[in-house]
Amino acid sequence: MLLARTAPNRAARPRWIAVVAVCVAGLAASCGGADRAGPASGDADAATQGDAGRAGIVVLRPDRVLDGRGGSLTDVEVVVSDGLIHTITSAGSTAGLVYELSGVTLMPGLIDTHVHLGWHFDRDTGRLHSASSTDTPEDRVLYAAENAWTMLHSGVTTVQSVGGPEDVPVRDAIAGGTLPGPRVLTSVRAVSEGTGGPDEIRAHVDEVAAAGADVIKIFASASIRVGGTPTMSQEQLDAACGQAREHGLRAVVHAHGPESASRAALAGCDQIEHGALLDRRTLELLAERGLYYDPHIHLLFDNYFANADRYIGIGSYTAEGFEQMRAAVPTALEVFREALTVPGLRIVFGTDAVAGAHGQNWRELVYRVEEGGQDPMAGIVSATSLAAESLGLGDAVGSVAEGFAADLIGVEGDPSVDISAVGRVVFVMRAGRVYRNDPVAGAARR
Repeated sequence: MLLARTAPNRAARPRWIAVVAVCVAGLAASCGGADRAGPASGDADAATQGDAGRAGIVVLRPDRVLDGRGGSLTDVEVVVSDGLIHTITSAGSTAGLVYELSGVTLMPGLIDTHVHLGWHFDRDTGRLHSASSTDTPEDRVLYAAENAWTMLHSGVTTVQSVGGPEDVPVRDAIAGGTLPGPRVLTSVRAVSEGTGGPDEIRAHVDEVAAAGADVIKIFASASIRVGGTPTMSQEQLDAACGQAREHGLRAVVHAHGPESASRAALAGCDQIEHGALLDRRTLELLAERGLYYDPHIHLLFDNYFANADRYIGIGSYTAEGFEQMRAAVPTALEVFREALTVPGLRIVFGTDAVAGAHGQNWRELVYRVEEGGQDPMAGIVSATSLAAESLGLGDAVGSVAEGFAADLIGVEGDPSVDISAVGRVVFVMRAGRVYRNDPVAGAARR
């Protein structure tokens, strides 16, 4: 069962990554409060989670379990051992280190298929990191590590970062158990019109694959801030997605409008990102060709607007571009609503979390349900088992099922009825290790 790329030989890593490892130890110590607190905050007699999570049986007893596939179970407990879900059985039938999760729904951790792990606001200016920033490669890795922890603490247990070179050491440290964070897949660098013609694009994909990429990211259209027009030809996209397949890698494509998304579908690419301007004919083409569709209809826009003064004036972020985004909000919402009616279209959860948005990923899911009209359980499936399937991890994560990774979160309430419950995370387990265990008001916890 493949859960993460094998970490490369540490001896081959640049010196600055070794420096980061020292800093990571301090971050893990400051973030791992659940390890010391045991099953319930203040229980001095409880064994530490670190001992139990690695060497024994951990038993989770919530009010209900959502399995990530559309099912709901009550009067059960989830038994975890060696980082995996060992069994799901009748409540009260298993001995071990027990977490009584009264008032809580247990479900798979959220899977965000589109984040930018390293994007951050510089501490010296408070503005978006840019080419003029003075931070070092070490700083950028630590910003990414901070964002990883923030997302894990909020209930996101797997992310696809699209992506920068700082992702790689963070991914490997998390996979190696020295850094708390969600499971990370990364594109490392992107393919764009500036990469060159088909031959140059194939060579670039070869280089990115050799650098450790888990996925190939392709920019097939311009930003929505400048109209989202196509930027890559059919031949360029054929080369990019075809070469990704040669390496056994998926290809995800930034494409706002019908022409760029259609070219990506015809090229055999795997997933369309954004798609804010798509029409029904193109959405149906995506379904026919078996592509996943990852729309971003709320958090991205709302975060930009809330932090406009930290973005405008940097790179391509202009006041005019922000007006273009404001105009796109209702269009993107209507496209999402249309997509929900297309038979067979696989809509997955992603946020395009950039600087300022990490840890608020759940807000996109709430908006999709409350404003977009998605069924709550369908939304949960899109952010768990279906998202895992889109990443090629459908047999390993995203479901509460025997043999799957124990990437689990507990939320106060029942999100299959009230989707806002996904924003009330009180329990986080990743690979069998507990990182958060908060009391629930009015609920008995021991």
